[in-house]
Amino acid sequence: MAEKKRAHALLSASSAKKWLNCTPSARLEETIPDSTSKSAEEGTLAHSICELKLRKLFTEQGMTSQTYNRRMNKLKKDKLYQPEMDKHTDTYVEYIQQLAYSFPAAPSVAVEKELDYGDYAPEGFGTADCIVISGTECYVIDFKYGQGVPVYAEGNPQMSLYALGALSAYGMIYPIHEVTLVIIQPRLNNISEWKTTADYLRTWGGEIVKPKATLAFKGEGDFCQGEWCDNSFCRASAICGHRAKENMSIEQDYLDPVTGRYDLPPVIDNSMVGAILERAQNLAKWVKKLERYALEELVNGNAIPGWKIVEGRSNREFTDIDKAYEALIEAGYKKELLYDQVPVPLTKAEKQISKEDYDNVLAKFIIKPKGKPTLALESDKRPVYGKQPSAEEAFGGENSYKEEQK
Repeated sequence: MAEKKRAHALLSASSAKKWLNCTPSARLEETIPDSTSKSAEEGTLAHSICELKLRKLFTEQGMTSQTYNRRMNKLKKDKLYQPEMDKHTDTYVEYIQQLAYSFPAAPSVAVEKELDYGDYAPEGFGTADCIVISGTECYVIDFKYGQGVPVYAEGNPQMSLYALGALSAYGMIYPIHEVTLVIIQPRLNNISEWKTTADYLRTWGGEIVKPKATLAFKGEGDFCQGEWCDNSFCRASAICGHRAKENMSIEQDYLDPVTGRYDLPPVIDNSMVGAILERAQNLAKWVKKLERYALEELVNGNAIPGWKIVEGRSNREFTDIDKAYEALIEAGYKKELLYDQVPVPLTKAEKQISKEDYDNVLAKFIIKPKGKPTLALESDKRPVYGKQPSAEEAFGGENSYKEEQK
């Protein structure tokens, strides 16, 4: 009997940015237990809703409304379901629907397709959300429900590996020349597309991926800290020895090897500010991860020498606010003194209404103003802020400092 595949590949496509940049991390993570989160579970549920909607449209067109509704109602009974999931998954489905209808003939559509890219990464396989093929064109489409970090399609290693898997699976059937990678992040209003060629992807796979993947599979190569430590959710990100060494050596950049003293002027200039900030980005993220790890260890009964758990700040609260205010009203206080009628925030309202009512009723009252100035590295894909902000704008307005002091 053939050996059953692991549920997750060691060199998974979703973690490709991590093991392509820090090759020993793949084996290092094997020694650390995996964990899940509410956000991850919400993403899994949203993907299941996407899959059902696409199967009804493309791969199981004989599915009856009764069957579809029964399956959908089962998903909606999940404790993590929110009405906004229907709207956001529709954004993804409508994109694919419009793409499919744009071709002169019905394209081939695969949903939740397991793909093998083992020719480039040992035992490499993964599941693409959707593959659309028509003639010489192939679209690899990924749905991301997260709302933390925008993800872009251009040069995206996860999507590129899925594309290599699609070329392996369908290249003998379709004369694919052009490949378009698409990432749809509806909660961030982000739809990112990148068009490339099959030849380019195969060259990238052979020259870049294959040698790195060979090292990663063996647990060899050099550790390398970068934004992939956090954005790619490395399980070792808090306790990685290399990361600790690199972050704790920042001060050595300014140490004179001869005198043993720090070679710093009384006031540092802007070039030094930029250099220190760039190095400190990883340091700040690492310290937060380290604090979270230490707290979890202490909560689980494991000692962290020099540290302990204490009771944090606590605010008074009602055991039953409704009964408390009812008692005050009975004592003669007016209800108007105890209750404020204020509208709920947009994000909360959005979760309570249907997509149809959002589009037809609410959307016309919504604008998206320009965001506040935010510091970013020059490599960030976002454009430079439109105008030079005032100091007040940059720090959030005249009341921001007062609020922070409360």
